[in-house]
Amino acid sequence: MNLIINDTDHPLIIKVASIQSARMQVYFIDNEDFFSRRGIVTDDDGTEFTDNDERAIFYVRGVLETVKKLRWMPDLVHCHGWLSALTPVYLRRKYGDDPSLSRAKIVYTVYDDPFVNSLSKDMFIKMRQDGMSDRDLTLIKTSTNHEALTCLAIKYADGVIQGNPTINPNVAAFIEKENKLFMPYQDENVYMDTHNEFYDKLLYPKK
Repeated sequence: MNLIINDTDHPLIIKVASIQSARMQVYFIDNEDFFSRRGIVTDDDGTEFTDNDERAIFYVRGVLETVKKLRWMPDLVHCHGWLSALTPVYLRRKYGDDPSLSRAKIVYTVYDDPFVNSLSKDMFIKMRQDGMSDRDLTLIKTSTNHEALTCLAIKYADGVIQGNPTINPNVAAFIEKENKLFMPYQDENVYMDTHNEFYDKLLYPKK
């Protein structure tokens, strides 16, 4: 299928692989223009790609369109890191009425993974073309830096997890202000148990 971003068609390619030992299928999304590069967010000399905003939009929309195409009905969507930071607002605003996605709970894990330069200022306009309102995007209207993008994800998430021992103090303050279900950084020895407990609290809240 094709996704239109900033009035340009971008082919979405869905690939699947199997992990035999785990009896698990893993799905990938691909696009030659956005992802056929040696680096994830920078070129070989460390310069950040100027289209990282469109790559993030494509990634998020591509994942959600894949979920729709495969007719999945996820109970929980867990987003990791800034490249997935637009997922919560897209889920709640663009896909909020879709029966396959509307009931999903959203978890966002915050990492200390900042990019240096702000994303394109036009990102706000490109997301409005996807049906977002100014009110939906207030947090990135004047700034598209890492902090603003992370706060946008937190605002529309149902739960937040701290993925690094330390995170941006302004982001930490925003989490507290939003009063979301929150899990601080966990040692790898208890990682699985604490995450499962967190998911249960989110999916099956006590009345």
